[in-house]
Amino acid sequence: MKITTKNISEETVKTKVIVLPFFEEEPREAYVKLDSLIGGFIGRTINSGEFSANHGQATLLHVSNIKAERLLLIGLGRRDAATAEKIRQAGGKVFPMLRDAGLSDVAVSVKTLDTLRGSSSGGFRGSLRPVCYFLEGGLLGLYKFERYKKTGDDAKTGKKIKSVTIIGDGRDMPLRWLQTVVAANCVARDLINTPANHMTPAVLAATARSLSGRKLKVRVLEKKDAEKEGMGVYLAVAGGSVEPSKFIVMDYKGGRGAPLVLVGKGITFDSGGLSLKQSEGMEKMKYDMAGAAAVLGVMKAVAELALPINLVGIMPATENLPGGGAVKPGDVVTSITGKTVEIINTDAEGRLILADALGYGIKHFRPKAVIDIATLTGACSITFGSEAIAMMGNNDELMERLRRASEETYERVWQMPLYEEYKDYLKSDIADIKNMGGRNGAMLTAAYFLKEFVGDTPWVHLDIAATAFNEKDRPYLPKGASGAGVRLLLNFLKES
Repeated sequence: MKITTKNISEETVKTKVIVLPFFEEEPREAYVKLDSLIGGFIGRTINSGEFSANHGQATLLHVSNIKAERLLLIGLGRRDAATAEKIRQAGGKVFPMLRDAGLSDVAVSVKTLDTLRGSSSGGFRGSLRPVCYFLEGGLLGLYKFERYKKTGDDAKTGKKIKSVTIIGDGRDMPLRWLQTVVAANCVARDLINTPANHMTPAVLAATARSLSGRKLKVRVLEKKDAEKEGMGVYLAVAGGSVEPSKFIVMDYKGGRGAPLVLVGKGITFDSGGLSLKQSEGMEKMKYDMAGAAAVLGVMKAVAELALPINLVGIMPATENLPGGGAVKPGDVVTSITGKTVEIINTDAEGRLILADALGYGIKHFRPKAVIDIATLTGACSITFGSEAIAMMGNNDELMERLRRASEETYERVWQMPLYEEYKDYLKSDIADIKNMGGRNGAMLTAAYFLKEFVGDTPWVHLDIAATAFNEKDRPYLPKGASGAGVRLLLNFLKES
């Protein structure tokens, strides 16, 4: 898609449709001249009650006497209630609507949106120009996963928005940043939405290798390499599948000093192993590699944007299946750190592969900090519904920076405690630690298990089980994979 800015008037832009945002309080002030040229059509539509500028309300008008063929009126709600997220949601409604109407050429007026800049009242607190959030929501909302649809009503229509013109001052418009971040999010969604028979550890590794470049080097550790490293807990999870495990390491060098390490859980399908899950809903377990997909998307964007940082992405990839070589409840395995783990439940496998990945990252890269991201616990969804990412860690400054990034992106995080008492929940009679502490405090003990493998390295754990997969359409995030964590982490890295 081509996105440009033109500092001209709405009356003179030639396009299929102009998007005109409105607040409830002043529904026609910004477009008086435009309305006079089209015979007062906007005013009559408002006076009739057909359009009141309620948040998300959209009305399409066919017009004449100007170069545009149509006007799309979109409501932003009350000015004093405007937020970056509400503007993002409005964009997420408009762009898919126009695409589905077959309108390939779109222009967006910034007049009303720009009145929020520098506002000292109301709810708008974004760091970017308001139109950026509108554009971001629009681009995110256009996502579709139709790779396997060939015929029928749901087949690809070929309808596509090819160009967007921002009408107004083009300064302070980070278009490359926005498009790169959205593209990275969509890459992650594609990876997650792909069925597990087509998204194996080998395919994920090949995708990572395809991103290799001058500053981004990719290495994939095979089973024999993992054995040499002593990654016994990672290999224990991999033992039940005939698909070869792939331990993916992406190393981006764009700055100086010790790197930040990102670790993403890469279970490309999770049956639960011998602690088998119930069959209902198991088809969604292709999404259990959403953490790895987020890390891969972030690494792709960082390389394309040439951010001046050093960053390592680690994605331990495997399936968790109940094959003949599967690990058994009661087995004891040894991690890369030398710590022994008694496996109580094979469906608590994510923390196992992350433990070795965290240990590997700290051992080989001596990072300034490490962040892991994973669809780790069902307890996260029970706690937060579909609304937030659980955040835990050993470094308050790191968590505060992630919290600020979450406010900007609306990928909200909520800090949870890691009390020392949770260590008692994980005591094993025969090993250093067990991989599950029971139902009580399950989300917290899972994170505490990871804490045992990072030592003094600054560390944050992000449990995205509640937000990684949408059960229904949401504003600018259609049903299916959300790409949770990509925008959060990229905003965090940009501000680092």
